[in-house]
Amino acid sequence: MSLQVNEAAPAKVALPAPPATATALALAATLGGFLFGYDTAVISGAVAAIDANFIDPRGLPETAADSLAGWTVSSALLGCVIGGALAGWAANAMGRRGGMMLAATLFIVSSLGSAFPEAIWGATGAGALGPFVGYRILGGVGIGLASMLSPLYIAEIAPPSQRGRLVSYNQMAIVLGIVGVYFVNWGIAALGDDTWVLTTGWRYMLASAAIPALAFLLLLIRAPDSPRWLVMKGRHAEARAVLNRVAGPEEAELVLAEIRDSLSEHSGKLFSFGMGVVAIGLTLSAFQQLVGINAVLYYAPEIFRNMGASSDSALLQTVLVGSVNVVFTLVAIFTVDRFGRKPLLIAGALVMATAMAALGTLFHLHALGVGALVAMLVYVAGFAMSWGPVVWVLLSEMFPNPIKGKAMAIAVAVQWLANLVVSWSFKVIDGDSVLIAAFNHGFAYWLYAAASLLAALFVIRFIPETKGKTLEAIGASWRGK
Repeated sequence: MSLQVNEAAPAKVALPAPPATATALALAATLGGFLFGYDTAVISGAVAAIDANFIDPRGLPETAADSLAGWTVSSALLGCVIGGALAGWAANAMGRRGGMMLAATLFIVSSLGSAFPEAIWGATGAGALGPFVGYRILGGVGIGLASMLSPLYIAEIAPPSQRGRLVSYNQMAIVLGIVGVYFVNWGIAALGDDTWVLTTGWRYMLASAAIPALAFLLLLIRAPDSPRWLVMKGRHAEARAVLNRVAGPEEAELVLAEIRDSLSEHSGKLFSFGMGVVAIGLTLSAFQQLVGINAVLYYAPEIFRNMGASSDSALLQTVLVGSVNVVFTLVAIFTVDRFGRKPLLIAGALVMATAMAALGTLFHLHALGVGALVAMLVYVAGFAMSWGPVVWVLLSEMFPNPIKGKAMAIAVAVQWLANLVVSWSFKVIDGDSVLIAAFNHGFAYWLYAAASLLAALFVIRFIPETKGKTLEAIGASWRGK
């Protein structure tokens, strides 16, 4: 498909700024992304307390204790899978806004419940592990809902000419949530010594998520639902009113017609474009987690303690990890349309492979210090500039429109499952006494280095470059493959 260009038009046209209402609603919705990142990473400050309060008192054998600890830390991811599976139903039955309000409510209940798991159920000490895990799973359901509904709402509320810019805010909100909670955890830990953190401080860390969750809920109460959902429910007058606010009267009718046309289309069968595009998309989604990023984000303080840092110093170094994540996510946002998706993924994977191989070797050689910290930061930079945001861009582009909804839902589920496997297994691998004796905590990082190298080879062989192509052209390209 070719684009007709008026030769009299200037070569470059500055896009108008998004209407203030659309920007405000988009920023309100990005609190869902912020909470996605915040609740995902808040557990990093409580890992040692979970061991001390829930795991160690049970006197379990080493492997069983590590497995239980890994499950406890990663249990929210089971809720993420459930929430992702329910997101489509919630978006249609409750509306995009209603689904996000449900997610905000779950965030509030989960953060307060996991901070004080004994409050309602009466269990104390190690016996409160069951309620703690239950609340974490509940929060995971909120993450799963928000991970799909927030960007969906932004895309549907934004004017077409500004949609890409406004949707990109959600990715930045996620990494800001991650680095924000690192600062919060560090600040809370500074209020007392290590013993205080293990007995009391961890509760404040987990409860802190209730504050942005409450703000999210209050902002959504006054927000309209998306025009697309309103049209789906036959509420055309309300949809037109919302479009008048966010796009202006002139564009409103055009967008309303576009919505009606899109709703008349029917999704194709999942494999109507062949199994290849689905398999490649799901593998790409899995590799985003298999390179080990969430083991680093969840267990960063533990990793730094293994390097010999004190609890306070470990949390400070974790703040550096989050800050690097933010800076290099900005690099990706400003370069993905300039350099292309494929080069960024390949370069990022090679950077991660090199950094993880170096970190594993430094652990093995007991040569821990500034070099190990640099290797960790380089790894996070490599991920943030490539596999973090770019995979989401590619997934939204590469699936043909008729199967995009179904394929994206499966890809998100695969990603959360891979996240669960990596997060759970890291605690087992890194805590195994045999592996520690042989490699001094270095073995897991070598595994992530190998996964990163395989990810680079996979992109080189199977991933097409989508930069500058229309979605129709990308979808049509799969028909002959």
